[in-house]
Amino acid sequence: MAEPAAAGVPSLPREVREQLAELELELSEGDITQKGYEKKRAKLLAPYVPQTQGAEPALQKESKPQMPAPSAAPASAPASSSASKFHRARSGGARDERYRSDIHTEAVQAALAKHKEQKMALPMPTKRRSTFVQSPADACTPPDTSSASEDEGSLRRQAALSAALHQSLQNAESWINRSIQGSSTSSSASSTLSHGEGKGTSGSLADVFANTRIENLSVPPDVTATTSSSSARPAAIDLPPAGIVKGMHKGSNRSSLMDTADGVPVSSRVSTKIQQLLNTLKRPKRPPLKEFFVDDFEEIVEVPQPDPNQPKPEGRQMTPVKGEPLGVVCNWPPALEAALQRWGTTQAKCPCLTALDVTGKPVYTLTYGKLWSRSLKLAYTLLNKLGTKNEPVLKPGDRVALVYPNNDPVMFMVAFYGCLLAEVIPVPIEDAGGQQIGFLLGSCGIALALTTEVCLKGLPKTQNGEIVQFKGWPRLKWVVTDSKYLSKSPKDWQPNISAAGTEPAYIEYKTSKEGSVMGVTVSRIAMLSHCQALSQACNYSEGETIVNVLDFKKDAGLWHGILTNVMNKLHTISVPYSVMKTCPLSWVQRVHAHKAKVALVKCRDLHWAMMAHRDQRDVTLSSLRMLIVTDGANPWSVSSCDAFLSLFQSHGLKPEAICPCATSPEAMTIAIRRPGVPGAPLPGRAILSMNGLSFGVIRVNTEDKNSALTVQDVGHVMPGGMMCIVKPDGPPQLCKTDEIGEICVSSRAGGMMYYGLAGVTKNTFEVIPVNSAGSPVGDVPFVRSGLLGFVGPGSLVFVVGKMDGLLTVSGRRHNADDIVATGLAVESIKTVYRGRIAVFSVSVFYDERIVVVAEQRPDASEEDSFQWMSRVLQAIDSIHQVGVYCLALVPANTLPKTPLGGIHISQTKQHFLEGSLHPCNILMCPHTCVTNLPKPRQKQPGVGPASVMVGNLVAGKRIAQASGRDLGQLEDNDLVKKHQFLTEVLQWRAQATPDHPLFLLLNAKGTTVCTATCLQLHKKAERIASVLCDKGHLNAGDNVVLLYPPGIELITAFYGCLYAGCIPVTVRPPHAQSLTATLPTVRMIVEVSKAACILTTQTLMRLLRSREAAAAVDVKTWPTIIDTDDLPRKRLAQLYKPPTPEMLAYLDFSVSTTGMLTGVKMSHAAVSGLCRAIKLQCELYSSRQIAICLDPYCGLGFVLWCLCSVYSGHQSILIPPMELESNLFLWLSTVSQYKIRDTFCSYSVMELCTKGLGNQVEMLKARGINLSCVRTCVVVAEERPRVSLTQSFSKLFKDIGLSSRAVSTTFGSRVNVAICLQGTSGPDPTTVYVDLKSLRHDRVRLVERGAPQSLLLSESGKILPGVKVVIVNPETKGPLGDSHLGEIWVNSPHTASGYYTIYDNETLQADHFNTRLSFGDAAQTLWARTGYLGFVRRTELTAASGERHDALYVVGALDETLELRGLRYHPIDIETSVSRTHRSIAECAVFTWTNLLVVVVELCGCEQEALDLVPLVTNVVLEEHYLIVGVVVVVDPGVIPINSRGEKQRMHLRDSFLADQLDPIYVAYNM
Repeated sequence: MAEPAAAGVPSLPREVREQLAELELELSEGDITQKGYEKKRAKLLAPYVPQTQGAEPALQKESKPQMPAPSAAPASAPASSSASKFHRARSGGARDERYRSDIHTEAVQAALAKHKEQKMALPMPTKRRSTFVQSPADACTPPDTSSASEDEGSLRRQAALSAALHQSLQNAESWINRSIQGSSTSSSASSTLSHGEGKGTSGSLADVFANTRIENLSVPPDVTATTSSSSARPAAIDLPPAGIVKGMHKGSNRSSLMDTADGVPVSSRVSTKIQQLLNTLKRPKRPPLKEFFVDDFEEIVEVPQPDPNQPKPEGRQMTPVKGEPLGVVCNWPPALEAALQRWGTTQAKCPCLTALDVTGKPVYTLTYGKLWSRSLKLAYTLLNKLGTKNEPVLKPGDRVALVYPNNDPVMFMVAFYGCLLAEVIPVPIEDAGGQQIGFLLGSCGIALALTTEVCLKGLPKTQNGEIVQFKGWPRLKWVVTDSKYLSKSPKDWQPNISAAGTEPAYIEYKTSKEGSVMGVTVSRIAMLSHCQALSQACNYSEGETIVNVLDFKKDAGLWHGILTNVMNKLHTISVPYSVMKTCPLSWVQRVHAHKAKVALVKCRDLHWAMMAHRDQRDVTLSSLRMLIVTDGANPWSVSSCDAFLSLFQSHGLKPEAICPCATSPEAMTIAIRRPGVPGAPLPGRAILSMNGLSFGVIRVNTEDKNSALTVQDVGHVMPGGMMCIVKPDGPPQLCKTDEIGEICVSSRAGGMMYYGLAGVTKNTFEVIPVNSAGSPVGDVPFVRSGLLGFVGPGSLVFVVGKMDGLLTVSGRRHNADDIVATGLAVESIKTVYRGRIAVFSVSVFYDERIVVVAEQRPDASEEDSFQWMSRVLQAIDSIHQVGVYCLALVPANTLPKTPLGGIHISQTKQHFLEGSLHPCNILMCPHTCVTNLPKPRQKQPGVGPASVMVGNLVAGKRIAQASGRDLGQLEDNDLVKKHQFLTEVLQWRAQATPDHPLFLLLNAKGTTVCTATCLQLHKKAERIASVLCDKGHLNAGDNVVLLYPPGIELITAFYGCLYAGCIPVTVRPPHAQSLTATLPTVRMIVEVSKAACILTTQTLMRLLRSREAAAAVDVKTWPTIIDTDDLPRKRLAQLYKPPTPEMLAYLDFSVSTTGMLTGVKMSHAAVSGLCRAIKLQCELYSSRQIAICLDPYCGLGFVLWCLCSVYSGHQSILIPPMELESNLFLWLSTVSQYKIRDTFCSYSVMELCTKGLGNQVEMLKARGINLSCVRTCVVVAEERPRVSLTQSFSKLFKDIGLSSRAVSTTFGSRVNVAICLQGTSGPDPTTVYVDLKSLRHDRVRLVERGAPQSLLLSESGKILPGVKVVIVNPETKGPLGDSHLGEIWVNSPHTASGYYTIYDNETLQADHFNTRLSFGDAAQTLWARTGYLGFVRRTELTAASGERHDALYVVGALDETLELRGLRYHPIDIETSVSRTHRSIAECAVFTWTNLLVVVVELCGCEQEALDLVPLVTNVVLEEHYLIVGVVVVVDPGVIPINSRGEKQRMHLRDSFLADQLDPIYVAYNM
């Protein structure tokens, strides 16, 4: 308190005191920082320091009792001045000081104290320091020290600094390595092993691990470390799994160490936070979830049931209350214009309006004579001097905009009356520029704007000097109304002044809750009647002086200061907002100087006067008979009025002079308290229960004084008016006497309509109240005022809130202003600015949710802010019994402001919903607020597979199965019969067609770097076989790892192995730039496959033995490494021929998206069968060419790259995908140049082309690239087809000839690498829309395009010849009908023969490769389980066999699905929703951790946007998936690991998150 005290020392010169007040104001408004304030203040006081020091303590003593609430006072000084030509929208003002209430502050403190007893640790969000605070020491700390647990606060700062200095000496690399080794095996090393294996195996595995130095790898190597600086995604990396795994775990839930809260790794800070969060969430929600029946098919949203104990209204139905009759005074004019004419001609010298300059001194007084003559000139000019005589620009009845600054009431008044005299309709608006104002101008059909010369100069201009067309505004003609530009009217010209009727007089704008601006039309009779009613209620008499501090363009400022003023020949002193900001006491000084009888103020002005009153000892307010408080209807105005009275009573202010009133743009003045009789008791207060109010019922508060609301009356109904209270929603039913409702008024003095908006008008201006039976009460129409209240004893009117501020949550009503007050009562001074809190509700998941946004002070620390936020949540919870959905703090001065300084609520809400609010702190509490989720689904026990089957048959559904063409009936050339083995085929080709080119390898420039004919391939393979036998001393059946970049060397090495009888294992070579991330995978495959030898190139051999490699793995234990760069010209005596086709041909290893490393065994028979099926499906033969842009290491990519050409004899043009990174055009230009009909690519390649070439289609045309030759463009994948990507690709390249039918996808899995492939004949791929909600229940329900919650799925190509599929329930293994989602099982000659692992686990093998249906016709067939969920649909198309075609749709991997609330979710669906919410989300991945849904989003925008994403992500997942997000993690682009096939590796992401290796920008823990 000492700070402002110093400023009040009388010995300081006046200008210094004013400068200090100005400074204090700037600080409270956030215009300067605390530091800047102290510096400037010290400078100002420097000359006077000796005098002020001794005075301080005494001053403090004397100022204390007078201040109403010392704790809050210094922070809420008035807004500082910043006068630009059009003073910019400013903070402060309109909302702040209504919320001063000591009683309420006490209540909040009591509520918080109660909470403290049961204190819980909320996990504090994790924030990357750089995001919002650029402090040099913290910028270099990779780990996040800012968010340790709550109790170690004091140590935190030192720890942070020492850690920062310590780390700045090391590089990020070493930090990451430390965290990998140090983290207590927090990943799924043990978890992945606990799937279906016995305890014994994990023990023996541990022995294997012990000798292989894989311990540190239990935490997956950090991918982010490799490219943390660049924003690009790291090179596609197949991360090693977190342990060696026997293949896929089916059906079983991933329960493991990771999924139990008790198994939280000790050192993982992330996990402790999640533990905190779980503990918090264990607290019971307030309304417990009700038990109720949920129809399995249609989820029902829980409808909040009314609380049986809630208070209900018990009174009788109210009767409308009448005001006193409007007295008939003989000299009242027939129209307002007549009054002006009378005073202007008979009392020309009387003062009408005095304007003040910036310092608050009177600068000009407009007399009635001047007002009359100048208005007359303007009226004449408007009607006669714009345009020509035959074509006037304005006709009576046209609307005209009035654009006048807030400090020029004189010009405005002349313009307003000039319009009335010209019979055109003035529409006063705020400073130009707002888009919503444009809507108002458009709806009113305005083409002309009046303004002042100064104002016009201030408007932005174009180059040629024209005024800029504002966004959303119609084209306007600007007219300057300064006197020198007006023409004097001829003597014989008289305006037409008729008696007032119902024709419009003026339009007053109002902003609705949603932010749209509407014009309330006031008729001439209403304007006159309103002036009469005000004159009677306020007992105005001619010549009185009134001081007006309000905006004179609308509301009470216009009604009293411009209209009633002229009616009664009053003298108005207008105190503009800009003066109030520099001199908050100016209005009190004006009252004193002019002995004013009436003053018009808002609570804000009372408060500012109290703040500044120490400067003025000698003012007196004894002349005031009425101090009209125009926002006295606000429930929080009571304390302002009381405080002002207690301070100024000693200055002559009479208690009975304080007159609160209630107004609204539609109903105008609703009620006003008449000045009391001196000495009579003041009216009583109502102390209401907040709980009762939330149910719309008036109850005197008894039980809990913390949740009470004290309201003062706003006097009686206006003279000549009638009032009733109706229910705020639904039909206008009259309320009971003890019920809160919307106040409606019927009188001649009210608005008549919203201009140009007939529909909205009817519901507001023509309301006929009805009784409880629904029949109308009388036939008098009422106007809805938009205010909520009741009529109390003695017909006094009480207002408890506005309709605009009404938040209806779960059927209970809360008032935004009440919630603001509660938030402010939490000691906020250190954290947020008082006057800058916005409270609104957003509609999320079938209910309104409360959002609180406040401006944070620049000097508030993270801890302070978080502390304040948690306390606000508790306070609102205690006092209002309602949860806050989201609490956001934004940096100072960033909330949108209204022209007169308040917070622009609707714009703030819009920014929040668009994700452009840029908070610096955010706390979401969906777990506490969202209580209307449907009940979790319980699975029905005991329904066996047989009964399901019978049920399907009874329902007439067919069993879901499909098959490709029958191999037996398809004639092939006699190649197959002659040669069982691929090696034999190659030898035959080398003899028959030695010079036929099989392979062509291209580089990034598109030039051929290497080719291989049949003979070359055969010869080179022979030489490799001989090296294997001589150098490697290998025996038939030994495994050999092939480590080559994509190319022809890989192919020759493969056939070399087959010639030598070895089993090749193709492995992606490690990435030289990121060895730590990629080499361990290689190491693991070498170990798991027990390879006897590694074949590779010289470069890679050096890399494997390099120093860098030694840092990642133990290089001494590599098996024999042979480089094949320089081969001896020697061949084997005899090529190996396998004894039977069932012998092993090669091993196929791949890392699944769940981080599992799986190797499958492919026999010679399977290889031949697969090549044959592809040959038939794609019609491949030796004269054909195909282009392949795929990785050749596993799955179908390997088969197409290495095997198919040798089998079918066609030529394969090989394009290594990594070459596209340096030349995006490579793939498409190759296809065009060679006129390729069939091409194969991966999703990564397609995405690269779509994103990189999307805007360069013209350039492609210019290069002559034409894709009209393409018949099939096939994406090779093991996932649900990415329809949006394939469709964008087709649309983008349609212009260069790509057929819309060309693009299709394949489907394969680990057990069978090629199940579906589109091929050349057969019907086009089909698409269907399915209902997402049913899919979660494992049901398939087709819906129309555009249906809500629909998902577009595409068929995954046609089933290959010889392949059968059936859809099976993964739990019961019974076949399903085609309306069910189930696991896809496959039977085909080319299914793999089993998993290749260290210990042959027979049960897993049998379960995945040789399993039978538990029931049904197909029970004798042996099936392999793909591990993918899908369904079969019979289409209307005809297959090649002539039957109707059965389409197979893949929905997603069973392993990846999330079981939440008893439903099955596919991560990709949640991710798709999340990616759509904001333009800055580059990529997104979800996973679960202890039943919490974790969403990781990559932010591609600026870091300020990071926190915008948290509410958007939470909202969309709740709305579209009925799930509450537990944790939102915002990371840099490229952090989400993606494997070579372009699939997200969510389990690795999860492990990195839990091991705290993501370096997130922000982690939000939703409460």
